[in-house]
Amino acid sequence: MKLGEYLKKMRGGAAGPARVGLEEVFWSWFGAFLGIAVVAIFHFRLLSGSGLVMLIGSFGASAVLIYGAVASPLAQPRNLLGGHFLSGLIGVAAGQLIPDPWLAAAMAVATAIAVMQLTKTLHPPGGATALIAVIGGPDIRGLGYLYPLIPALSGAILMLLVALIVNNIPKSRKYPLFWW
Repeated sequence: MKLGEYLKKMRGGAAGPARVGLEEVFWSWFGAFLGIAVVAIFHFRLLSGSGLVMLIGSFGASAVLIYGAVASPLAQPRNLLGGHFLSGLIGVAAGQLIPDPWLAAAMAVATAIAVMQLTKTLHPPGGATALIAVIGGPDIRGLGYLYPLIPALSGAILMLLVALIVNNIPKSRKYPLFWW
């Protein structure tokens, strides 16, 4: 491929997405608020002082998908749960096996993407879950192989429960589209 053809691909050309209506915005906001609130309550009220962590940054990105893009294949339960759990495992392994943090971070994210693709669990926030396992503070790193379960999987389960309730209230939404 010539350089001009290669660069031409970067121009895009398709029309952008349509604006969503106010009702859709409300349900996305409401679901995200409740989902993150439930996980945050566990984090700040129930686990405070226990050494355990429930709230991680990648859950913010998951909220965008499971409450704001409910029809996306990347937002379905298999992807949400499998993506966070598998990426958590990979991130912890990379952080423990590779002493150089820049290499561990790159290996964790790249391997998480590959494993999620191979297992049909691709969930973009999973890449962040893997990265957090490597670059997270002492509380996160101290969890070791508990991290894929608490917070990665358990927090995702709480958010999924909220998504199942909230996303099926309006007639315009149906969630999930598939489980497995």
